[in-house]
Amino acid sequence: MILDSLWFVLLHLMVQVLVIVRVLQRPNREPTSRIAWVVVVLALPILGIFAYLMLGETNVGRRNQKAMQSLVGGELHQQTVHEDLADDPSNVPARYAHLFRVGHSISAFSAVAGNTARLMSDSVAAIDSIVADIDGAQRQVDLLFYIWLTDTSGTRVADALVRAVERGVSCRAMVDGLGSRALLKSKLWRRLKESGVETAVALPLGNFLLRPLQGRVDLRNHRKIIVVDGYITYCGSQNCADAEFLVKAKYAPWVDSVVRLEGPIARQNALLFADDWKVYTGQDSVIHEAPVASGDELGIVAQVVASGPTLRASAMPELFASLMFAARDELVISTPYYVPNQAMQAALCAAAYRGVKTILILPARNDSREVAGASRSYYAELLQAGVDIREYVGGLLHSKTVTLDGEIVLLGSANMDRRSFDLNFENNILMYSPALTQTVRERQQQYIDSANDVTLAEVEGWSLSRRLWNNSIAMLGPVL
Repeated sequence: MILDSLWFVLLHLMVQVLVIVRVLQRPNREPTSRIAWVVVVLALPILGIFAYLMLGETNVGRRNQKAMQSLVGGELHQQTVHEDLADDPSNVPARYAHLFRVGHSISAFSAVAGNTARLMSDSVAAIDSIVADIDGAQRQVDLLFYIWLTDTSGTRVADALVRAVERGVSCRAMVDGLGSRALLKSKLWRRLKESGVETAVALPLGNFLLRPLQGRVDLRNHRKIIVVDGYITYCGSQNCADAEFLVKAKYAPWVDSVVRLEGPIARQNALLFADDWKVYTGQDSVIHEAPVASGDELGIVAQVVASGPTLRASAMPELFASLMFAARDELVISTPYYVPNQAMQAALCAAAYRGVKTILILPARNDSREVAGASRSYYAELLQAGVDIREYVGGLLHSKTVTLDGEIVLLGSANMDRRSFDLNFENNILMYSPALTQTVRERQQQYIDSANDVTLAEVEGWSLSRRLWNNSIAMLGPVL
C-alpha cells in the first residue's frame, strides 16, 4: 500500500512538472501571468492543475482556431478597398497617422474616408434607429450581439427582422452562446428561425462534460455588429436590450454609447460579420459594394479595429496605449471595467505626468464586485500621477469611449480589462473627426457632471481590509 501511495505521489509530481513546463512555454503571456500560474499549480496541487487546464489557455477549439486564422487576410479581406488613408496627410494629420497604422496591423482594415456618423442620444433612440433601418432595408441585414434579451428592445428588433424577411430581405442574426443563452431557449429565437431569418450561435456552450475539449468556456464573442444593405452600420457598447437590463436590473439603467455610420466603413463591419458567420456556420457571404465617396467628400475617416484571442496577442491594449501616448492636450476615457496590464497603466500615468488633461470615468457601482475592487487597486497610482478619476452615479456606465485632443475618437465593445484584451472577440471603430469627437466629448462631459470626484486623500483613507481586498483581487488578473 505504501508503494502504491509512492507511485501516486510520483505520478502527481510528474503531472505537476509537466503543467508547469506548459505554463512556462505558453506564448504571449506576461511574466507576471506565468509566475502567478506557477504559484497556483504549486500551492493547489490538484485544483491548480485542473484550473490551468480549464482556464489557463485561450483555447477556442482546434476547428474554430483553424477557421478563424484562415480568414484574416484571406479572400474576403482581399475584396476590401485598400486605400491606406493613414499615410495621406490630406486625409489624416501626420500626428495621428501612426494610430491608424496600429489599427491596420491588428485586423488588416485600412482607414476609409467618406463616412457620416451620428451619436445616438440614448438606448431607446439607438433601438428606434436600428428598427427603422431594418424596416428600410432592401437587400440584407446582418446582426451580431453578445447579449440579446427577450425584453421590449430585443422583441422590437426581432419583429423588424421578421418584417424584413417577409418582404424578401436576406436577414442573418448571430448571438454569443453564453451571453444570449436565455434567448436561445426562448420562443422569440424559434420565431426568428421559423420566419426565415438565418441564425447562428457564436461559441456555443455545448455539452458541459465535453466543453473543455472544445475550447475554454469563458472565451466569448463580445462584439456588437449591425450592418444594413452594406452601407449603414452601428458601433458601440449597447447590447440588444433595454436600458433597464432586466437580467441585472438592480444596476440599471445601463448607460451606453452607440454611433450610427453611413459609408464605406460599413463594408468593414460587414466583412467582420462575414468572418464570424463563416467560422460558426461554414457558409460564405456576399459582401455588397458600398457607394464610394467623391474625391471632394472627405467626411469622417474611420477604421474597424477587431481583436480576439486567435489574433495578435495584446492587440487592443496596444491600441489603447498608442492613443494614450499620442495625447498632447486632453485624454478622456469612459469604461465600465478598468483592469489594465502594466503597460497601459504606465501609459495612462505618463499622459498625466507630461501635462495632458487626463480623465478616467468609471461606474460608482459596478455589476462585478471583483472587477470594481481590482479597478480601485490602481487608483492611488493614477491619482498620484495626476489622473482625474470620476465615478458615475447615474446607473451602470457601460459606455466605452476614448476622445483624444478634440479630434480622435475610439468607440466600440472593448473594455479596458484583461477579459477584453485576451479572452473576448471585440470590435471598435477608430475615427478622425473633430465634429464627431466634440459630440462624444460632450457626452463624456455629461458623465463627468453626474459623477463623484475621487481624491487621493479619500483613497489613502480606505480601510486596511478594503485595500487588501482590492489588491488581492487585482492579483488574480494575470491568472484569469
